[in-house]
Amino acid sequence: MRSRYTAYTLQNIDYLATTLDAAELQSFDRDGTAMWARNSVWMGLEIIQTSAGSSDDEEGTVEFRASYKQDGVVHEHHEVSLFRKINGAWLYSGGKGVSPVQFRRDAPKTGRNEPCPCGSGRKYKKCCGK
Repeated sequence: MRSRYTAYTLQNIDYLATTLDAAELQSFDRDGTAMWARNSVWMGLEIIQTSAGSSDDEEGTVEFRASYKQDGVVHEHHEVSLFRKINGAWLYSGGKGVSPVQFRRDAPKTGRNEPCPCGSGRKYKKCCGK
């Protein structure tokens, strides 16, 4: 994963193509990838977690976030990538984007006109809800 990120930063499109498995290579857009790499200012790679992928494994996954800037706007690419070992080389075999997790409350939301949960006896909007 790190070597592929570095290839994007260096605009090494040949390396990106050679590290794709056959199925991914068929749909590889060389020109689009080159344009994306060229028009981006790469800001960093964060490996969130990995699963398998050691020398004894045939498959592994990497969850990562790559930050980059295009036209002055910072973007983040968050993905879980699948890698397969084919003829001794780890090849990118696809990925799935990770969407933001929706926030869930542990307790129901306090309404503005309900009693304040701090126990003051006042309405929430007149107490802690200010």
